[in-house]
Amino acid sequence: MKIKRIFYWTVTILLAAMMLGSGIAYLIKTADVSKEFTALGFPLYIIVPLGIAKAIAATVLLNNQYKKLVEWAYAGLFFDFILALSAHLIIGDGEYFLAIIAILLLSISYHYKDQVRT
Repeated sequence: MKIKRIFYWTVTILLAAMMLGSGIAYLIKTADVSKEFTALGFPLYIIVPLGIAKAIAATVLLNNQYKKLVEWAYAGLFFDFILALSAHLIIGDGEYFLAIIAILLLSISYHYKDQVRT
């Protein structure tokens, strides 16, 4: 059980760090983020709300105080990652690797959450 706990927390912390990092980048709205969103065909007005949502989701995953909110955070991140993966695949820029890693981390974290955090 201890190995599962360590594995779960490692994966979940990596996932949360990815989301906090991208959320902060979205919130400070760097030129790179705007350029990426434009290339993917997304409107620029969604950057700040998405950054806020990612930061909140990362906090909720680490806190795990409200179970329904945790489920919503996992679902929201899943849809975000699937959208990112499909957008990168559609435009063919070859930058879908981080989306695949995020989906894997999210899936592993979700799989072990009930076993570790009861």
